[in-house]
Amino acid sequence: MMMETVLSRSLRLMFSGGVAVGLGLAAQGALAQDATAPIQRVEITGSAIKRIDAETAVPVTVLKMDDLKKQGITTIEQVMANLSASQASTGTSQVVGSSTGGASFADLRGIGANKTLVLLNGRRLANNALDSSAPDLNMIPFAALERVEVLRDGASSLYGSDAVGGVINFITRKDFKGGTITLGAESPKHPGGFSDNINAGFGFGDLASDGYNVFAMVDHQQQHRIGGTQRPYNTRYAGGLSASTSPANYYQDGASYNPAAPSCVDGTDLIPGGDGTSCKMTTSSFVDYIPKSERTTGLIKATIKLNPEHQLGIEYLNSQSKVQSAIAPVPYGGLFQNRTRLDGSPNPFYPTNPALNPAFSDGSEAFTDGLKPGYIHLKWRDLPNGPRSDDNTNKQQRLVVSLSGAMAGWDYEGALSYNENKVQENLKGYSNGEIITAGVLNGVINPFGPQDSAGDALIASAALNGTLQTAKGTTKTADFRASRELADWFGAGRGAALAVGAQAERESFLNTANTEYAEKVVASTGVDPLTHNEGSRNVYAAYAELNVPIIKELDVTASVRYDKYSDFGSSTNPKFSFRYQPSKTVLVRGSYSTGFRAPSLYEINSAQAYTNSADTISDPVNCPDGKNAITGKSSAANCKQQFQVLTGGNKNLNPEKAQNATLGVVFEPVNNLTLGVDLWAIRMKHAISSLSDNDIISDPVTFASYYHRNAAGDLATDGSQCPNPATCGYLDLRTQNLGNTNTNGVDLSATYRLRTADYGTFNFTMNDTFVNKYEYQNFVGDVFHQNVGVYSGSSPVFRWQDNLNLNWSRGSFGGGLAAHYKSGYIDQTPTNTVPSYTTFDGYLSYQVMKGLTLTGGMKNMFDRNPPLSYQTSTFQAGYDPRYTDPTGRTFYLRAAYSF
Repeated sequence: MMMETVLSRSLRLMFSGGVAVGLGLAAQGALAQDATAPIQRVEITGSAIKRIDAETAVPVTVLKMDDLKKQGITTIEQVMANLSASQASTGTSQVVGSSTGGASFADLRGIGANKTLVLLNGRRLANNALDSSAPDLNMIPFAALERVEVLRDGASSLYGSDAVGGVINFITRKDFKGGTITLGAESPKHPGGFSDNINAGFGFGDLASDGYNVFAMVDHQQQHRIGGTQRPYNTRYAGGLSASTSPANYYQDGASYNPAAPSCVDGTDLIPGGDGTSCKMTTSSFVDYIPKSERTTGLIKATIKLNPEHQLGIEYLNSQSKVQSAIAPVPYGGLFQNRTRLDGSPNPFYPTNPALNPAFSDGSEAFTDGLKPGYIHLKWRDLPNGPRSDDNTNKQQRLVVSLSGAMAGWDYEGALSYNENKVQENLKGYSNGEIITAGVLNGVINPFGPQDSAGDALIASAALNGTLQTAKGTTKTADFRASRELADWFGAGRGAALAVGAQAERESFLNTANTEYAEKVVASTGVDPLTHNEGSRNVYAAYAELNVPIIKELDVTASVRYDKYSDFGSSTNPKFSFRYQPSKTVLVRGSYSTGFRAPSLYEINSAQAYTNSADTISDPVNCPDGKNAITGKSSAANCKQQFQVLTGGNKNLNPEKAQNATLGVVFEPVNNLTLGVDLWAIRMKHAISSLSDNDIISDPVTFASYYHRNAAGDLATDGSQCPNPATCGYLDLRTQNLGNTNTNGVDLSATYRLRTADYGTFNFTMNDTFVNKYEYQNFVGDVFHQNVGVYSGSSPVFRWQDNLNLNWSRGSFGGGLAAHYKSGYIDQTPTNTVPSYTTFDGYLSYQVMKGLTLTGGMKNMFDRNPPLSYQTSTFQAGYDPRYTDPTGRTFYLRAAYSF
């Protein structure tokens, strides 16, 4: 029987008290045996070998869910915010205005959510069905979790694809007997954002005495919205300003007007347009800071002891998330209004502006039917149909049937699993442009004020509510792994250990648009009405891990995995690590590995389609000055054009490749104080992405192969859109392998436990991440763009991130304080520096009686507002919702009862 050492006992005690951050679970089991408590052999994330708790040589962060819940944490998004290694995450706020299906993603080291592997009980979840890139964190059963293990190192040698930035393993309870129910609510100081949650569980059977255990956990959460007018952040910077307003801006012969000008106070969210005669709308006022959401997750788990050596396990997960987000009403920028109605009577809504010319014509009637002399151009916002709303429903289910046990000296586990994710995107608040256009033109709709009954009826008839697109992704897996101890080959006092495993997987996904509906709203959504993305593949893998003690103080570990994909080829990835413990209180560890990310099914199989370039651009060869074409070329075909571009998947993609390295020290200078320092580095190449139209236009020599000209040598034909872009000219923007990324830094950690006779027990934990370098290329041969402390590309990378926690317990009482810090950075607008962002949380708990505990607390105790940012990567304006919380000071109360 293995016994605890000084360092392993210290780590175990700290785990039991809360968060074991950055320690890597690194103690060695063969040192002087100062304690006699037996500890169980377990499997830790990052290794396939069952070993003594606190024994691995890789940097692992362990988060205890009981302590996180005391801090008022109720979602997986909030759990990720407690990880300093998490540079960014895609949260619920970022679904506003996007087509992510309401999903939330993790992103360790800031290298992309698709390069952080997310596991539930050591096995993969189905990726979000819309783009098949990564699992939705909202689908994880929060109430059933016991802890979260975060490997802050690459691990493709054991887990295969995606484990480049690290691995996050959400681990549920193994068994549960009795009952539990928890009620919680959060109420911000400021309007909006109230949330509540309830979770319950019940289990029966004792595995040791009854030979079985069955339990079920269910969790339900509701989050109310924080609307764009319920916080002042967009008054600091309004973000997107639009000339499509209500009342409408109107134009004739180069002059602009608005009935609400010059003050623009009588309209909806208007500001003066700058010319004294028109207005602009602050569209961010319609954007939810936090969207309305509702989530329900349920987990059923059964374990049956077949005999003393073998167990049968059955696990079923069913989750559903609904997220409803809002943006500004539909803009109409190309409307016309006649002076008279169809019957020849005066249009009652035509402006009584003496500056208007009753005989005006600018030739627009040549391509617009029904125009009469004196018409005006309008830009209007369809407020009557309300803000555009995106209602996403995301469903996930997973079934795992496993068999585990011991046989002939081997510990083994095999399983069959089925994972499924479904997404449905429904829209509200959109309208039929043909009906609106005709109604404004002919005097039925009033674009300048209230509607009459005919206008109300016509606008109502134009409403378009429906399903935009659906998606389904499935993964079917069979896996097997086994590990055992071997002989003590070098006389180190303990034996070597070996683990082997194999896996077979079938992935598939299907994403289709509701063509009839999508055609009517494509101008607002950008979703191709003919979308039909479909793909599948088989994946086979085998791996092995060998741990060898060389001497008493030194272990070395080697692992390797081979993956074979049916759609792109194979990848072999090794890893080498060491653990050196020269004394009871010092441990040195390090690792080197290679990793990869397989191109997703979406990146390979998404349908190829021609569309217009995002920007108005000019052909750099045929129109080099952007104004006039060269001799012999047409300016209409080559200057200031939205050229045709080819987008979509690429079946010739190669996997992204990575190299990871770590070197760390764990030090225990005194009892119950442990300090950790881990250097880390990641080098990546062959990033999978798409070039922008501006990238290609800016360098016609480097990207000459991306220009596909027509027979005349142009990218367009006489400036008109061509029915066959393949022969009329286009730019190739399909997904491809592009540039490299390099990043490195340091993780710092500390844990300390102080027991006192009179004042209780205090537990302190700290985890910090310092990023020394983050640089990336947009394409092969591009210069490296520096990203640390600078908003570059679409986001910043924080130089420092820190999380500090102090927890106290004495008898029936408990409490805690937490501090969260992010360093400042140069904003997307370089003249603005976003200052550092620090928030503090606190809680108190009291055990009223056996089984009943009340917890009350406060998040963002000092009501810190998010710092000003001019970023334009999200629809929210005036701050960056990816890194800061708009809610403000929030009070919470939680009651938990167990029986």
